Amino acid sequence: MLSIRLFPKGRKHQRTYRVVVAERRSKLNGKFIDDLGHWNPQMKEFKVDTKKLNSWIEKGAQASETIQKLLKPKK
Repeated sequence: MLSIRLFPKGRKHQRTYRVVVAERRSKLNGKFIDDLGHWNPQMKEFKVDTKKLNSWIEKGAQASETIQKLLKPKK
């Protein structure tokens, strides 16, 4: 099953995250299928390609709880 989740990047206290589509059972830092955008919690910047996101959701990918919380204000 596919999942839309965060992929951590950067140093320990300077994390940034990529929003990716990956197999639910793969590692957090493992392979992913598609890159949809990014989230920088320090700058409070969240950008995602909505066309790709909606396309993956139509195909059956499920967003993680964190992604759902980040998307809620956007809708």
